[in-house]
Amino acid sequence: MMTLAISEVTKRYGGLLAVSAISFEAMPGQITSVIGPNGAGKTTLLNLVSGTVMPDSGFVRLFDTDVTHAEPHMRAHKGLARTYQTPQLFEDMTVLDTVKVGAHQTGACSFLSAMFRTPSVRREEVDMDTRAREALDRVGLPSALFERTALDLAYGLQRRVEIARALAMHPKALLLDEPAAGLNARETEEISVLFQTLANEGLIVVLVEHDMSMVMSVSDKVVVMNFGTKIAEGSTAEVQANPAVIDAYLGTPELDALHA
Repeated sequence: MMTLAISEVTKRYGGLLAVSAISFEAMPGQITSVIGPNGAGKTTLLNLVSGTVMPDSGFVRLFDTDVTHAEPHMRAHKGLARTYQTPQLFEDMTVLDTVKVGAHQTGACSFLSAMFRTPSVRREEVDMDTRAREALDRVGLPSALFERTALDLAYGLQRRVEIARALAMHPKALLLDEPAAGLNARETEEISVLFQTLANEGLIVVLVEHDMSMVMSVSDKVVVMNFGTKIAEGSTAEVQANPAVIDAYLGTPELDALHA
């Protein structure tokens, strides 16, 4: 089945249990949000799913393929893309070239072909350029910015560049780590609409986010973590009414937004 399935995934760092036996399934055409207070283990979970960290136990399955111990580039070829809490941009690289990096992660040409500039390499370069431009259009970046240095852009625009880089991979599953961090209300609304559109097109979208208003407005399912464990899973209404979730958020600024 074309799902992203996490089963009993566990990660320890010395004596710290960062993620403890987490299980859930993310479906195509839906936004599955993972929420929890600071230190709950959300980013570690994304690291385990994306392959930047390997689990101590448990399984990660992507479209019926066990990718538990696969390297990130292998997961990318299977259709998994990811963004990060802080945009991972390159010094002195233009916006367009930055997004092309994402497209090239799923390219088919070998290193030897690239060395000799074979016709297949030239065709792929044209395709990568097209994919990068289409991805930038999708996130709403005007073409006038394509040749600007990505790091020179305002923070909200840098966020869009990173999302575009992930989309240029033509993913089937998209992991988003706090994409609304640092954005104003208008920018948050715009990317919320984008993520809903992507889900409606059949993508698996997994969203880690502290903006509870955004989470409650876009999510089809919410997974709640606290101290590395899953304490709730369900619809937005179900998690809003869950006493364990309310208790986890007591004393945090997200509590009011959770019930807005």
